[in-house]
Amino acid sequence: MSVLLELRRVGRHYDGPAPVAALTGVDLTLQRGEHLAITGGSGAGKSTLLGILGLLDRPTTGSHLLDGVDVGTADERERARLRATSIGFVFQSFHLLADRTVAQNVALAFLYGGLARGVRRRRVDEALHRVGLAHRADFLPSRLSGGERQRAAVARAVCTRPSLLLADEPTGNLDRRNADSVLELFSELHADGLTIVTITHDPRVAAAARRQATLDSGRLTLPELVR
Repeated sequence: MSVLLELRRVGRHYDGPAPVAALTGVDLTLQRGEHLAITGGSGAGKSTLLGILGLLDRPTTGSHLLDGVDVGTADERERARLRATSIGFVFQSFHLLADRTVAQNVALAFLYGGLARGVRRRRVDEALHRVGLAHRADFLPSRLSGGERQRAAVARAVCTRPSLLLADEPTGNLDRRNADSVLELFSELHADGLTIVTITHDPRVAAAARRQATLDSGRLTLPELVR
């Protein structure tokens, strides 16, 4: 395996009357094809770490490398391009537009891309097949179960063929049956070679990952990768 992502002594500090050190000295090496779960209590810094990994925020100190390039210092245009092409996001809330079909919602992933319409359509179809929703392509989100809505969100996240999938509490709004279905989908995506980082407080979700890390008061504890 090759290294996809590295954080080197990353810190994220917020100034103000009561300064906050949200992350302190975070080191992380993520191999291509890994599935890592990061757990931690409220206020541990999980959302801050997710924001940095997803290029939604920048570290105050340290380096953030993606495919060997220091994206922490890249300009906003390049970071936006990487978010659109190299990183997929899945959140606890599905973020599906109520007046768009499932296929149209998935196609929104290409809003900032330059692919031809036919290529986009094929990518959408492939993604819906991959998550088992091809038969729901023309449905509105209101006609889907919670698990199907999250599968649609996953299809949107992977249809651009990203290098990295970031999932923030992906089963938080689901019952046990639908949560199990989404976890099974994540396992299938990982088996296909997708690199996944899941942020969660749920031990069951964390247990589905190959490696588990703990974030506590902004400090990351990560076991060595077992090959």
